[in-house]
Amino acid sequence: MKLLHVTIQTSKFDETIEFYEKFAGLSIQRDLRPMGKPIVFLANGDNETCIEIIDNPEANDTGNKYLSIGFKTEDVDAKYDEFVKLGYEPTPMQSPMPQVKFFFVKDPAGVNVQFM
Repeated sequence: MKLLHVTIQTSKFDETIEFYEKFAGLSIQRDLRPMGKPIVFLANGDNETCIEIIDNPEANDTGNKYLSIGFKTEDVDAKYDEFVKLGYEPTPMQSPMPQVKFFFVKDPAGVNVQFM
């Protein structure tokens, strides 16, 4: 069995797509907007990671605060600095074990995104 995708419904559709393209390195693999459906699927090159973004003007983006998505990055310190320089407010860096280091930042839809 394999996890196919995670779905995020948001009233901040374009901003959410841009966030995952810029910070998680995902790109649009399927775009249903030309068919009249406000849905895109973002994925990495080998489709191991896939996020479905649905434009829902009625979405309460604060409801996403209980959802968390985690990404492994090559340089967690550089990623942290990138968010700070762009005006985001990541959590303080955490390191519960010497070989583990991570932080969280909220995406435009209110999802807690972890970078390790």
